Amino acid sequence: MAKYEFIAPCHFGLEAVLKKEILRLGYEIIKVEDGKITFTGDSDAICRANIFLRTTERILLKIGSFHATTFDELFEGTKKLPWENYIPQNGRFWVTKATSIKSKLFSPSDIQSIMKKAMVERLKEKYHINWFQEDGADFPVRVTLMKDEVVVGLDTTGASLHKRGYRQATVKAPITETLAAALILLTPWNRNRILVDPFCGSGTFPIEAAMIGANIAPGMNRSFTSEKWTHLIPKKEWYDAITEAEDNIIRDCEMDIQGYDISHDAIKASMENARLAEVDHLIHFQQRALQDLSHRKKYGFIITNPPYGQRLDSPEEMPELYRDIGTAYKNLDSWSMYLITAYEDAQRYIGKKADKNRKIYNGMMRTYFYQYLGPKPPRREKREENNH
Repeated sequence: MAKYEFIAPCHFGLEAVLKKEILRLGYEIIKVEDGKITFTGDSDAICRANIFLRTTERILLKIGSFHATTFDELFEGTKKLPWENYIPQNGRFWVTKATSIKSKLFSPSDIQSIMKKAMVERLKEKYHINWFQEDGADFPVRVTLMKDEVVVGLDTTGASLHKRGYRQATVKAPITETLAAALILLTPWNRNRILVDPFCGSGTFPIEAAMIGANIAPGMNRSFTSEKWTHLIPKKEWYDAITEAEDNIIRDCEMDIQGYDISHDAIKASMENARLAEVDHLIHFQQRALQDLSHRKKYGFIITNPPYGQRLDSPEEMPELYRDIGTAYKNLDSWSMYLITAYEDAQRYIGKKADKNRKIYNGMMRTYFYQYLGPKPPRREKREENNH
């Protein structure tokens, strides 16, 4: 069976979470870099990685890499790659995205058109034809130039993996599903612990937590570009991966996950999205102001994405909002709180320095994941948790 190299991009600062996920699937890590991980696997890794990985944006099948500082070198380097091993004679192929960082070649549109010409030249020679019908399956190519090193991959995914398929109803500036899942996996939360999101928006944190707790694979209910690559991936491998995902679901679990928001529309959107994700029975959503946040049980988790004061809200409202967060947290004796925000003065107005602070880039926006660690539950309660 052919061995392939795959590239899985992720948010800067969350590489360790993705690495753990890939290792858990049983694949070998080749390289960990800022914002991406390279690993190896057979063709079934295309199916399993797309269906099971929660924290990557897409899975790229690596075609090759080379050095290029001129467009001639880019053309020749692209032409040398074994495109005929991947793209059939009737395949529809194009460079869907070119990213250039600290490289002499920096015009995405020029990079895209030169690489397409080089691919055509290579395939003309290999297939002995002058014109391509391009009426078969899609083969979108993505290329990254970093310090003049060109890395070329076929996009096996299509629409980004954060598009699980459940988020039909949205509110303004929602957190992406992949980022929400990665942040939850950074915490010690598990399905036996309480989780509350007091700014739940369209429900992403509670829904991702419920899917993690019930072991529901995030890519189960969507399609992928590479499903049509039957010359590389037998259909059976997709069926096997879906069967594996179905078998892994914990169907009888109960969880205490709650999503609150002051907005009626947000709660409506959350409930609809949870229903589409088939986890609505595991989450309680309620319209509730932050000031009313309380819980009778101990050792719970707040995991949330409060307003930042950028794009959305009046900056002058931020101090009061973060003071309210601090007050609400103070009243939850023995809880842990994890919040992601771009608001620089968050700790100051919360009134307490975070135990841990992790810098994470959400797109181009620098955000901080503040981690306030509550005490661990006593051993007896832990035993009870494990027995559930």
